[in-house]
Amino acid sequence: MKSSCINGKVFEWSIISRRSCFRAGVRYYIRGIDSEGHAANYVETEQIVQYNSAKASFVQTRGSIPFYWSQRPNLKYKPKPQISKTVNHLDGFQRHFDSQIILYGRQTILNLINQKGSEKPLELAFDKMVTSLGNGMIKYIAFDFHKECSRMRWHRLQILLDMVAEMQDEFGYFLVDADGKVLLNQEGTFRSNCMDCLDRTNVIQNLLARRSLQSQLRRMGVLHIGQQTEEQADFEKTYKNAWADNADACAKQYAGTGALKTDFTRTGKRTQWGLLMDGWNSMIRYYKNNFSDGFRQDSIDLFLGNYAVDEADWTTPLRDPKDWKFLTLPIIMVVAFSMCIICLLMAGDTWAETLAYVLFWGTAS
Repeated sequence: MKSSCINGKVFEWSIISRRSCFRAGVRYYIRGIDSEGHAANYVETEQIVQYNSAKASFVQTRGSIPFYWSQRPNLKYKPKPQISKTVNHLDGFQRHFDSQIILYGRQTILNLINQKGSEKPLELAFDKMVTSLGNGMIKYIAFDFHKECSRMRWHRLQILLDMVAEMQDEFGYFLVDADGKVLLNQEGTFRSNCMDCLDRTNVIQNLLARRSLQSQLRRMGVLHIGQQTEEQADFEKTYKNAWADNADACAKQYAGTGALKTDFTRTGKRTQWGLLMDGWNSMIRYYKNNFSDGFRQDSIDLFLGNYAVDEADWTTPLRDPKDWKFLTLPIIMVVAFSMCIICLLMAGDTWAETLAYVLFWGTAS
């Protein structure tokens, strides 16, 4: 929530991201949808502007590709996604979009995954299911984010914005005046997704929200006709950093690190330093996803009541007696470390002899 000023007019500007408690979990462990149509990593993001007691709001959603698929960690950098062959995908798919249409009205799907390689089957299946459903309230748009923006060509995101500009104008936004009279309602939402619904998704949501914000601020009289928010240096910095912080908050809970590509969100351009930071975050994600996310998933399941503790089993691991074998390694390490310290304190006849002893016991410990 930020207090901002443009043309001497002070207004409040906020982003709220609401995470679903259904199908909650971490990247690679929780993908796709469940039998009720709840999607993994489902987040509703609302951008709110308040000026002179008038309020405007623009809502977007993100969520995992809504059919039955998995991508279990197997020590590979990118495990191959697997589409289930034993279930009726269309049933859960329809449940998901029926609930979306009831809540938000018309749906425009922005699928940002790669249209080649291991991600291609997911894109083809998603397109096929939307066609099979045949619901006029749903429109599907596939945009290969990585291909279009490769080699730092981030200006090509404008291609997608131009494709959906007319739809965004039709959807509109919510607007209520100072007297509480509703002037406009939002008639539909953009449902964005990539593989994780984090990095690519947040970049696109930020750009769509900006376009809506321009229209809202002009309608409220904060911006003059023809004025752009990009020209307002102070607000531009606030806006970009808030959306980048929103990306980091969503990504930390699902992937274990801050979001990738936030240098573009924060500065409006892709940088070499941003690429290095993305590499570092990707490395941390690899470790966490393979070696520690299982424990995090267990915690989330316990917290949400998906895992019920058996009341008949009252034994606690804190009082579980340990066999002598559990003490073997700690004893060896204490002895070895003690010998290492003794060798340092009681030097041998020569430095070579002392160094040899220290290296030996140091290696042992």
